Amino acid sequence: MNLETYIRNRLKQKPIGTMTHVIAGYPSFDDNLTALRLMKKYNVDLVEIQMPFSEPTADGPVFVKANQEALKNGITVDHYFDFMKQASQEFDFPILMMGYYNTALKLGHKNFIQRLKNAGGAGFILPDLPLEEQNGLFDTAASNELSPILLVAPTTPDERLNAIGKAANGFVYVVARSGVTGDHTAFNKQFETYIQRCRNAIKLPLAVGFGVSQKKDIEYLTGKADIAIIGTALLRAWEYGKAEALEEFLDGLLGNG
Repeated sequence: MNLETYIRNRLKQKPIGTMTHVIAGYPSFDDNLTALRLMKKYNVDLVEIQMPFSEPTADGPVFVKANQEALKNGITVDHYFDFMKQASQEFDFPILMMGYYNTALKLGHKNFIQRLKNAGGAGFILPDLPLEEQNGLFDTAASNELSPILLVAPTTPDERLNAIGKAANGFVYVVARSGVTGDHTAFNKQFETYIQRCRNAIKLPLAVGFGVSQKKDIEYLTGKADIAIIGTALLRAWEYGKAEALEEFLDGLLGNG
């Protein structure tokens, strides 16, 4: 699958796309499937499935706790790829592996990419892997038609935005603010300047995450970004009232009402 082409085709049908997030094995794989089926019902465009990790440095406390609980439940790399394969066979939206570089390092780049491809993944997001330290991982991904998703932040200088724009594939993950996931982001003129800098330097679709949690956030991003990424708010909804609360949240966020 050519991820960029898929996104551009989706954007012919809607003004902005959405990417959602689940943590593999939390609370359980059955719960993950229930959540993914609801996401499909509300026509999300992509999903990132997070591989649980002991020190998820980009994540806020809600995700950190969920990662820890998943690991306590005994979730392994093998379980993760088995679940990704199951999900990729059931759903037609692209699924991205979200995790940390230690997994790719331990498996070895070639093995990591092969397992991801065999599981039906479309690419990967490794927020702790700098561009300069990927050591051929991106070439291995490209030769297997997988997209390495790179991140930019408000502190990223223009020169580096240009470098990331040239190296990226599929789309670029625009971190809306400094810090970790979970807190709401105040979208303002400062953000508009930042997203315009990204647009000037990067020709790929731009996906904005960190703090997107309300319908008005998606409405604000429409015309500025190509994809809105919703993560922590989904998990909070599930923890509040499981599937019923998640569906109510998705309906308020992405429904037609």
